[in-house]
Amino acid sequence: MANVSQLTELVRPSVEGLGYELVGVEYLSQGKNSVFRIYIDHANGITADDCAEVSYQVSGVLDVEDPISGVYNLEVSSPGIERPLFTHQHFARFIGQEVSIRLYSAIDGRKKYKGLIESVENESETITIAYEGKTISVKHSQIEKAKLVPVYNFEPTGGPADE
Repeated sequence: MANVSQLTELVRPSVEGLGYELVGVEYLSQGKNSVFRIYIDHANGITADDCAEVSYQVSGVLDVEDPISGVYNLEVSSPGIERPLFTHQHFARFIGQEVSIRLYSAIDGRKKYKGLIESVENESETITIAYEGKTISVKHSQIEKAKLVPVYNFEPTGGPADE
């Protein structure tokens, strides 16, 4: 079976050829419930029709290339408000925003961190995150999973609660 990097490169031409950004892919091996998930984005947002179009196109490629043995479900999705971050370029794009990361191996006794993306060093692919009054610098390769933490801005509506 192909690894995630190979799967990404296999579907990239189809996704980008349709005019979408390939945010990233995930393969979750769970026997008969395995999932191959593709995240796409576009400047105008993503609709269900966009996902269906990409799914149809990518399905053809997967049927021909057959990179995954066994049964799996193909899902095409927008990144959503808890946008997953797959590359160090994604981290650089969202400097100053809050992120939740899970590491492959613990640092200072923990594998999970939540904080602001402070900086990204491109050459070393080191990401610095400010959390709980401290900072941690990690190589991108140490990060198992990362996603933005959504920010909710609620404005008063002038309804009965405001009177």
